[in-house]
Amino acid sequence: MTAGTGSSGEVREGRRRFLRWVGGLAGVSTIAMIFTPVVAFLLPDPSAKGADTGKVSAGKLADLPIGKGKVVAVGSKPVIVIDTPGGVKAFSAICTHLGCIVAYDETTSHIVCPCHDGHFSPTNGGVLSGPPPAPLKTVQAIVEKDEIFLVNG
Repeated sequence: MTAGTGSSGEVREGRRRFLRWVGGLAGVSTIAMIFTPVVAFLLPDPSAKGADTGKVSAGKLADLPIGKGKVVAVGSKPVIVIDTPGGVKAFSAICTHLGCIVAYDETTSHIVCPCHDGHFSPTNGGVLSGPPPAPLKTVQAIVEKDEIFLVNG
């Protein structure tokens, strides 16, 4: 009986040790799954740091005739570029009302937000009508040898 009890106790102890190990591993992985996204959210991505700054090409001037506009990406942010009679203008394409992406309406010659019909001036980004509380943020546009560049940051 002592020999049988000894081996059964060893098996039980082995099972307990294995279950403690599996439970500990489950606890550690649960904590890691909770804290990894939180830490990733709080710490900026080092590769994206320079993406929103510097000079970014917005295309050829020949592809954007006077009276036309287009939205381009500058890093992770949309920018609307418009070729006006006074030169190329660029503004943040994020509406100051609710954050919708604006577009250039050729029929009214306005920058228009499709969400609540906000209208902005293509020359200075100022609010012409609608609910937006502030003008669009200006982005510097430079034309060099028929190429449009946007400077951000």
